[in-house]
Amino acid sequence: MKRSMTALAIAAVALGGCASQTAQAPASPKNIIFMIGDGMGPAYTTAYRYYRAGEAGSEVKPTVFDELLVGMASTYPADNTWVTDSAASATALASGVKSYNGAIGVDAQKLPVQSVLGQARKAGWSTGVVATSQVNHATPAGFVANVASRRMYDAIAEQYVQKRIADNTMLDLILGGGQRYFSRDPGGLSEQMAEQGYQQIWDLADLDSLTQLPAMGLVADVALPHAIDSDQPERLVAMTDKALSLMSEQEQGFFLLVEGSQIDWCGHGNDIACAMAEMHDFSLAIERAKAFVDENPDTLLVITADHSTGGLTLGANGVYEWKPEVVAQVRASVRPITETLMAGSSAELAERWRQHVDFDLSEEELSALDTAYGKGDKALARAVLKVINDRSLTGWTTGGHTAVDVPVMAYGAGAQAFIGYQDNVNIPQRMMAMMGW
Repeated sequence: MKRSMTALAIAAVALGGCASQTAQAPASPKNIIFMIGDGMGPAYTTAYRYYRAGEAGSEVKPTVFDELLVGMASTYPADNTWVTDSAASATALASGVKSYNGAIGVDAQKLPVQSVLGQARKAGWSTGVVATSQVNHATPAGFVANVASRRMYDAIAEQYVQKRIADNTMLDLILGGGQRYFSRDPGGLSEQMAEQGYQQIWDLADLDSLTQLPAMGLVADVALPHAIDSDQPERLVAMTDKALSLMSEQEQGFFLLVEGSQIDWCGHGNDIACAMAEMHDFSLAIERAKAFVDENPDTLLVITADHSTGGLTLGANGVYEWKPEVVAQVRASVRPITETLMAGSSAELAERWRQHVDFDLSEEELSALDTAYGKGDKALARAVLKVINDRSLTGWTTGGHTAVDVPVMAYGAGAQAFIGYQDNVNIPQRMMAMMGW
């Protein structure tokens, strides 16, 4: 309780004086855009800044993450671990209630909690979720569903279709992956949604065919391909643009959740090139949301992360240097690089390496890959990562999450409320308070 009161006091002081454009905007927004970079700890936003700059000595320009930064948030769950998973953090960011790792929209006693998206629905707002993961993955699920475990993917999908507030489905718009959980068989969830009037697409190339709400675009079997491996690397910005176009046509306000899901997945893989490509797509989606706020100043935009992943460090092995120009020479994630290497003989490793990476292997690196090649694809994947991370001097402490605070960005109507330190539960609490929910 003491922590919450302190955070609210910080917000109250912040509301008394804030700079420029947000100070002139109304404190109670008509629309809320909530964007979550899954796994995006502060090292990721720093890395992206230098990645965009290139070689050391190049001009360093602020990114959109820097321009909108207003504070930081702690992320600990309710189960005395200090280190949260995406489900507990999503529940906290959605409802303002701490819970245990694995919880989706339930408190520590496994009782349902109300989300800010649900409150928006009660108020008559349109609601939507956009994600590059399957749409029933932990983060979007935390805003919509109430189940004991994040692994209950089918139950979560069913709630997306069947859960209702004021006789309306929870969501007007669903964009992302997850076809396998919304069966197109007779009587399946997709058919049920069609009967409820949902326009539906199954390929990202068909986004333009969505012309009105309610709408659902499930454009991958599970998750979309990593941005770095995709023919459409700016897939999140495309979906965000479509979401804003559709939702802004509604007379009432809207609540839109946008998740850059796979920053986290690249972090779990300790794959820095993969992570930077995801950060780029997420940054472009934020730019699009920011432009929407500029055109519609009665909108609040809030961006944060659920936690940080991988213990990313810029600089490693005792060397005081980080080399983003090396990262930029990697054109695929570790899996397709490994698959390409495994598809040929050990004598072809150097040649096949160049299919995805623009720097040549040293004799020592080639020898290490050759040794790993003989041990199978998992050993080879680890060796590939080691080459890239050692070359770029990128460090990682874990394949899991960490407990570090995460950045908070805000822009538009009511953005002042998020200045300074806060806990993750304070973010939705402030959204609901400024709306009188």
